[in-house]
Amino acid sequence: MRLFPAIDIQAGHCVRLRRGVFANQTVFSDDPVEVARKWVEQGAQRLHVVDLDGARLGTPQNFEVVKSMAEAAGVPVQLGGGLRAQEALRLIEGSRVSRIIVGTSALTDEPFLRAALERWGANLVVSVDAENGCVTTHGWQKVSAVSAVDLVKQLQAMGVKEVLYTDIARDGMMAGMNLTATSELARHTEVEIIAAGGVTTLDDLRGAAALEPLGVTGVIVGRALYEGAFTLAEAQAAVGEA
Repeated sequence: MRLFPAIDIQAGHCVRLRRGVFANQTVFSDDPVEVARKWVEQGAQRLHVVDLDGARLGTPQNFEVVKSMAEAAGVPVQLGGGLRAQEALRLIEGSRVSRIIVGTSALTDEPFLRAALERWGANLVVSVDAENGCVTTHGWQKVSAVSAVDLVKQLQAMGVKEVLYTDIARDGMMAGMNLTATSELARHTEVEIIAAGGVTTLDDLRGAAALEPLGVTGVIVGRALYEGAFTLAEAQAAVGEA
């Protein structure tokens, strides 16, 4: 299973939010580029980066920082946050960012999603963020009436190969993963799933790894790594990442 250390950027800082609330942040570093280097030095094989300001405002806000991070890291970087228009995708082209994550646009702008799929193919991931089983949009600020399972089935029919599934009620709360919901999504769809939200202990990671036969092929770790609940090496061992 793939392990993704998370780097969330707000106003140029490396932060973690609780339940996606922008005002409820913890700043872990004023230098996201150095954070990226640190994780790679410790053995990270890939990084998950989110432009939180972009997610809130709808267009990339920290791309120069992200661009520097991707150049410094030297490992694959996937980026999400504010990628809702062709202009945003053109901004990324030519950078070292290797995969893109779209969220709100997948639910509200099907022509954009189809164009992004045509351009990025298997390097496009759709972020499906849910609260009580319903998809949230606009940086987790709005709750839709669409269920996560139904949305992923629609995405699958359109040709999406991979989704990032986050239970926002668990995200940043150090309360454990919602493996039941993740398993349910995996059992009812055929896309690959990256699980996120609530990783607290190595047992959470082992539980996620146990879902790999169902199609859960990646997991994102944030606050637990930053607060030293376990090391990156221990996390990689827990998910069986070589």
